[in-house]
Amino acid sequence: MRSSSFWTNTKRVFRSGFLSFWRNGFVTLSSILMMTLTLFVLGLVVFTGIILNETLQSLQDKADISIYFTTDAPVDQIMSLQQQINTLPEVATTTYTSATDELAAFEERHQNDQLTLQALSELGSNPLGAVLTIKAKDISEYGAIAQYLQQQEALGGTNSSSSSIIDKVNYFDTAHQEAITTLQNVTDSAEKLGLVIIVILALVTIAISFNTVRLAIYTSRDEISVMQLVGAPRSYIRAPFLVEAMLYGLVSGIVTLILYYPLTYWLGQATENFFGGINVFSYYISHFGLFFLLIIGAGVLLGAVASYLATRRYLKL
Repeated sequence: MRSSSFWTNTKRVFRSGFLSFWRNGFVTLSSILMMTLTLFVLGLVVFTGIILNETLQSLQDKADISIYFTTDAPVDQIMSLQQQINTLPEVATTTYTSATDELAAFEERHQNDQLTLQALSELGSNPLGAVLTIKAKDISEYGAIAQYLQQQEALGGTNSSSSSIIDKVNYFDTAHQEAITTLQNVTDSAEKLGLVIIVILALVTIAISFNTVRLAIYTSRDEISVMQLVGAPRSYIRAPFLVEAMLYGLVSGIVTLILYYPLTYWLGQATENFFGGINVFSYYISHFGLFFLLIIGAGVLLGAVASYLATRRYLKL
């Protein structure tokens, strides 16, 4: 019996909330448009962050330190140095390339330069030495690795067993480092700016939804008075306004998700070509469930907050 009464009250609450949502026409439309704008900007910030982070990661993957060895460097000494470097906490991986492989790669890069290949063949021996490539766990840790090599006197000292086998160390390109640092700053700034914009729009959206619920409360003041007289619970009186405000968020979220489909489709190829491989359309489709939860959840939450504030302020319960 109690279960039947619960479902009856639930149906009445949702029916009342939907009727109020539908009945308030222009005000409801204004709330939906403002909330859609907020959710749309939220999604744009997410997409921008994804693109910038992927681009930053792509640049970071290209950064490294290369140690070039002399042509007569013994392999066992090179392997010993590699083992020492692998013990550093900043080092992610090290890759050894033999002198023979270096020569083959050089010939492949200059396969259309006959003059260079002819000069190489006249030497009669391999002028290139082996190379050890070091990748750090983070872009900021290359400096520590380079400092370690200097401390070990690997760049010309007399006490290091490895000093005689190292020709030079190519500390990663300064221009590349500056590009990564700049992109990192842009990413951080974009995230902060996006957050500020989202907060501002969210506050405006809550204010509009707040006034919409307040108007609904004023319109339904006679019904509310009757429900209070007959002893209706507070939750029962508040519930329809909560349903109405959450409907704003639900509809706005659906509209936003629909708008993203043609937008990401249009930008997909451009982002793939310009930002190094990430297609926002493919990403949106493959992660649609995540975006659905994010956008719909944010919309419903904004509506719920607005409803809570309005009912607490204007319903004298």
